[in-house]
Amino acid sequence: MKLYADRLPTAIRQLLTDILAVLWVYLWIRVAFWIQDIVEKLAVPGQKLESAGTGIAGNLAEAGSKVGRVPVVGDDLTKPFTGAADAARSIAEAGLEQQQFVDQLALILPLVAIAVPMALILFLWLPLRLRWMRRAGVAASVRDDPAGRDLLALRALASQPLSVLTRLGPDIAQSWRAGDPEAVDTLAELELRSLGLRRRRPSPGAPAEALPRG
Repeated sequence: MKLYADRLPTAIRQLLTDILAVLWVYLWIRVAFWIQDIVEKLAVPGQKLESAGTGIAGNLAEAGSKVGRVPVVGDDLTKPFTGAADAARSIAEAGLEQQQFVDQLALILPLVAIAVPMALILFLWLPLRLRWMRRAGVAASVRDDPAGRDLLALRALASQPLSVLTRLGPDIAQSWRAGDPEAVDTLAELELRSLGLRRRRPSPGAPAEALPRG
């Protein structure tokens, strides 16, 4: 598998795109954490409400227990304190529910915020990047082999736009079918160039290989 192209403009573009993709992911992760921090601050009123309600309920319950010791009328005097303590406990429970709701928002909202940006990376950028890496890896492995260059030429005929192919000559396909080495090389170079690759030059003294034709 090949990570970057041989040709400098394509390699620089790929490198910049990769850096932008990483920065994009990092930025949205930071945004998600920022949203979480902001949402968690909404729980502060609920915490104060719970604390105040619990404290008031405790004080009223204690006062009610003391009043309940009064002979004869103690039970009657305790009822208002008991009712007020129950109301204070309801306030504390409301504060607790508010905190629980904020905790859920602090989990859901950051996930929603990061879902779309991550989907763009996972379903748009990454498949295209991996597709190029696979294609370039295969092309790089066969680009210096005569039979491989024939396959690259066939790939160019199948995938390159007609407007590009016609610039090579109206009979480029016929020339390839006839086994014209120049046509094969031209088409192979076209496919390699579209991938940002170059043909490796053979070392001095290396024997030239001819492409067998039936």
